[in-house]
Amino acid sequence: MEIISFDQPSIIAGFRPVEDADANALFSSELAALGRAVPKVRRQSGAARIVARTLLGKLGFRPIPILKTRAGAPTWPAAIVGSLAHHDTVAAAAVAQTKAIAALGIDIEPNEPLPKNLMELIATPREQHMYDLRLLQRRDLFVLKEAVYKAYSPLFSDFLEFQDVEVDIRSRSAHVRKTNCTFSIELLISENVIGLAYLRAPAPNLIQTV
Repeated sequence: MEIISFDQPSIIAGFRPVEDADANALFSSELAALGRAVPKVRRQSGAARIVARTLLGKLGFRPIPILKTRAGAPTWPAAIVGSLAHHDTVAAAAVAQTKAIAALGIDIEPNEPLPKNLMELIATPREQHMYDLRLLQRRDLFVLKEAVYKAYSPLFSDFLEFQDVEVDIRSRSAHVRKTNCTFSIELLISENVIGLAYLRAPAPNLIQTV
């Protein structure tokens, strides 16, 4: 497993290849939740959870099942926020303590061009003017918007379309217009394109003593 270094130090993340035996890493409750999922999905789910449990171990947690809510978001130990992601051959996860990070999403895609005819679905009209064609044909905006959705949905219990999110890579922010909420974003590009989105936790109120 490879640890990912983001600029936000409160978040720890990593990724690893999906391997044939990764389905064996699933707890029985995780397997039951997957139902009749095909072996490929079981391997991908197992790989993502191997990464997540390794990261949780760095925070002092023993290996635990990572199930899903009815809405499909993964569940985490108390005081932890996290996110899972995978594509066909690589799985990733990110976790943080809620005292530092209030919402967190990660996504990963192969470093390949977008499938044809998806650019206008993913990029808003403003983004199509902001970015050159080369970037728009990459998967950068896709992974960042997927990461925003994963951070946003558990917090607001709401669904997002790609057009609901506007990404400004230069300012490292993504704005959800319908709730006027702005997420911090980070983007890493190598053999994979990895997007991260998060909200910092509110600073605790200062208590004045007399």
